[in-house]
Amino acid sequence: MAIFRLNHAVLYVRDVATSVAFYRDVLGFDYIDGGDAHPTAAFLRAPDSTNDHDLGLFQLGGEAGASGAGKTTVGLYHLAWEVDTLGDLAELATKLQAAGALVGSSNHGTTKSLYGKDPDGLEFEIVWIIPADQLTDADREQGGVTRLDLDAELAKYGRDTKSGVGISR
Repeated sequence: MAIFRLNHAVLYVRDVATSVAFYRDVLGFDYIDGGDAHPTAAFLRAPDSTNDHDLGLFQLGGEAGASGAGKTTVGLYHLAWEVDTLGDLAELATKLQAAGALVGSSNHGTTKSLYGKDPDGLEFEIVWIIPADQLTDADREQGGVTRLDLDAELAKYGRDTKSGVGISR
């Protein structure tokens, strides 16, 4: 298979300005601009990304209903974004909590994840991956998903340990 990564995602939102503010102020995306030709669209880039844009937002208007994906319709469950360090994950946990957008967290063994919802209720995941040289058999063999103890992970790996790449193998 020739595909090797996701280049960008596009979301339909009720209000572009509200969504831009959330993705910029809470998650740290850089606002690019929708341009005069698209007053109801915006494009954002992750801070260290080399993509033209990582996230496109297209406004539907306040009358748009909630997504039924996973409840009454098929559709995307969530997007997952990787952070560089465990400290970044901790900072985002604080920002998401302050914004009322943190809806969960989990320990998947090889990955440590936060789950949030944007202003339209669209779910996303923020993930930090254990670097391959620090991965243990216990991490790889963890049965199922457990509660994330972020303080314990920070004590174990440190705030500045760089995330692994891919599956850390």
